Amino acid sequence: MAYIRKYRDAWRAEIQRNGIRTSKVFSTKREAQAWALEQEATAKRARAGGNKSFGDAVDRYQADVSSTKAGAKWEIARLEVMRDFFGADAGLLDIDSPHIAAWRDARLKTVSASTVVREANLLRNLFNLARKEWKWIDHAPFDGVKLPKENPPRHQLWTWQLIKRVLRAPRTGKTAEMQAAFHIALRTGMRLQEVLAAPGDFDPRRSVVTTKTKTEIRGQIPIGRIAAKLLARPAFTVGANEGSVLFSKLCRELLINGLTFHDTRGTALTHLARKVDVMTLARISRHKDLKILMNHYYRETSDQIAARI
Repeated sequence: MAYIRKYRDAWRAEIQRNGIRTSKVFSTKREAQAWALEQEATAKRARAGGNKSFGDAVDRYQADVSSTKAGAKWEIARLEVMRDFFGADAGLLDIDSPHIAAWRDARLKTVSASTVVREANLLRNLFNLARKEWKWIDHAPFDGVKLPKENPPRHQLWTWQLIKRVLRAPRTGKTAEMQAAFHIALRTGMRLQEVLAAPGDFDPRRSVVTTKTKTEIRGQIPIGRIAAKLLARPAFTVGANEGSVLFSKLCRELLINGLTFHDTRGTALTHLARKVDVMTLARISRHKDLKILMNHYYRETSDQIAARI
C-alpha cells in the first residue's frame, strides 16, 4: 500500500515492501504517485516471479541447460564469474541495462571484444529463459545495450618452413607430445582438445575419429592416410590448458611470433580446400555455416589464388 502526503513544499511517497518501509520526496504529487505505482508494480512482479535472485538463475541454467552441452565446463566457469560480478543475492528483477553495460565495460578491460560477445550471448540466453520460459522476470536487461564488434578474423597461416622448425626442434616429455599434437592438427583440422583425445577415439578400420566437439555431442571426423599413421600412438598425457602453455613457450623459444596452435585449424582447412570440394570440406570441419568456414578458416590470400589460376 502506498501513502502520498504533503511534506513541506513537496510531496512524500511511502511504500512498504517485504517489511521494509521506503519513502521518497517529489516536487509534485503526480511524480510521487507515479513512483509509488512503479514500486508497487515491481513488488508485484517480484512476488509473481518468486523473488528469484541472480544466483538462483545461474543455478537453474547450469543444471538445466549447461549440463546438456559439450561445452558445459566453459559455460559453468563463465557463469560463476558472472555470479561474482552481479552478486549471487542480487534480485533478478533489479538487474537492468546499466548493470549489463557495467559488466561489459569491466570485461573489456581484461578480455577481447570477441570474448565479451561470446559471454554476452550466454548471459543474454540466461535472461531470455528467465523471462520467456521460467517467468521470473518480465523485462529484457539487454535491451538498449550495445555490444562491441568482434575481433576481425585471423588470417595467419603456418608456413612449411615454420612447421618444420617446430617439428624438428629436439624436445622431450609433454612438449614433445605437443609437437606430435601439432602435426596431427595440421593433417586433420582438429582442435587441440580433439587432437589430445583422438588416439583413443580413432577407428583405424573406418579411418574416423568419433569425439565430442564444441557444437556436437558426437562428431565424426574423417582421417587421411598420413594422419592415420600419426594417430597410431599412445594416449596423450598432456592436458589442453597445459599443452597450450607449453606450445606457446616452444614458439617463443623458436622465435615464432604471431602464430598460435589454433591457427593449425585454419592452415589445415586451407590446404584441404585444394584437394576437396567445399561441401566435403565443411563435413571435415563440421561447420554448418559455410560463411564461418570461409571467413575464419579458409585463409588463402588473393595473391596465392591468383598464382594458381
